[in-house]
Amino acid sequence: MAADEPLVLGIETSCDETGVGIVRGTTLLADAVASSVDTHARFGGVVPEIASRAHLEAMVPTIERALKQAGVSARDLDGIAVTSGPGLAGALLVGVSAAKAYAYALGKPLYGVNHLASHICVDQLEHGPLPEPTMALLVSGGHSSLLLAPDITSDVRPLGATIDDAAGEAFDKIARVLNLGFPGGPVIDRLAKEGDPKSIAFPRGLTGPRDAPYDFSFSGLKTSVARWIEAKRAAGEEVPVRDVAASFQEAVVDVLTRKAVRACKDEGVDHLMIGGGVAANSRLRALAQERCERAGVRLRVPRPGLCTDNGAMVAALGAEMVARNRRPSDLELSADSSLPVTEPHVPGTAHAHSHAHDHDHVHEISKDNLYS
Repeated sequence: MAADEPLVLGIETSCDETGVGIVRGTTLLADAVASSVDTHARFGGVVPEIASRAHLEAMVPTIERALKQAGVSARDLDGIAVTSGPGLAGALLVGVSAAKAYAYALGKPLYGVNHLASHICVDQLEHGPLPEPTMALLVSGGHSSLLLAPDITSDVRPLGATIDDAAGEAFDKIARVLNLGFPGGPVIDRLAKEGDPKSIAFPRGLTGPRDAPYDFSFSGLKTSVARWIEAKRAAGEEVPVRDVAASFQEAVVDVLTRKAVRACKDEGVDHLMIGGGVAANSRLRALAQERCERAGVRLRVPRPGLCTDNGAMVAALGAEMVARNRRPSDLELSADSSLPVTEPHVPGTAHAHSHAHDHDHVHEISKDNLYS
C-alpha cells in the first residue's frame, strides 16, 4: 500500500444495507455495515420505506465508525464515491444526498458509481487488480447478470441477464414456501448440505439449444418447486425440506455456472469473477471451481462478506476512478433506480467540480464544526 494511492470513502445504500467502506488504492482499510434485514424479516422481504428510514438513521454513525476503523480523518480523503443506481429509489437517495453533503463540505470530488460495476471491482481488494477484460457473473436478490468488462471504469458490456426472477429472489421465494424465513439464501444453503441434490429433477430454465445462451430464467423453476411442495402437502405427505433445498439449489447453480463457463470459452477469457450476494453460496462456489478447473478457467470469488452489498465495493470502484483520472460527478448528481450497467459511473460536466466550491467560504464554520 503506497501513501500516494487514492484514499476513497464509499457509500452503498441500494437496498437494506447501509455500507461505508474506505480503501487506499486496492487495500481495504474499513468496511462498516449497518443492516436493517431483521426489521424486514417479518414482512418476508425488503420494505423500501423502512429501508430508506433505516439508512437515514444509520448513515452518520456508520461513516464515523468507518473513519475510526481506518484510522483516517475525513479531511484526508481524496474522494467520495456513492452508489447512484441501480436500486431502490428512496434508499439510493439517502446515500447520494449524504455523499453530496460530505463531498461539498470537505471540498472533495464526488463519484456516482454503478452498483453492479462495484460488485465486480470489489474483487481487487482481495485478489489484486482485475484482468482486462474481466468476465463477471453477478448473482443477487435483484440481479443475475453475465458481464464482460474490458475497463471497469468505462466499458462494461452485458452479455446476458435474468428475464424474470433473479437467483436470490428465487431463493427467498422458495424459503417462504418452505416456511424458512427471510432471507432465504443462507438457510437453504445450510439445509441443502444435508439433502440429496439428485433426489428431485427440477427444471433448468433457458438451457435448450434455441434459448438465449447467456440469459437466465428462474421463474419456471420457482413455480415447479412450489407446485411439487404443494402436491406433497395436499397428499398429506411430509415435505423432505433438505432434499427440496438441495435439489432446488443444484438447479440454480447448475445453470449459473454452466452459462458463465460457456461465456468464458466463447469470449476467449481465461478467468471468471463471481460477485453479488448469492456468490456467498457454498455450492455455487464449489461447482464453479470444479467447472472452471475442467475448462482451464481461473476463478476469482471474494470472501462472502465482500459479496453482499457493502461500502468497500463502492470505495474500490471510486478509487479506480480517481486512479484513472475519470471525471467526477456534479453535485447535481441524482439517484437512478434503473442506471444501466453500461454506465459504470455518472460523470459530470467539465466545469462542475470547480464550480461546486465557489462559495466554500460561506460554510467554513460548519465545516470546522463537522470535521475539526
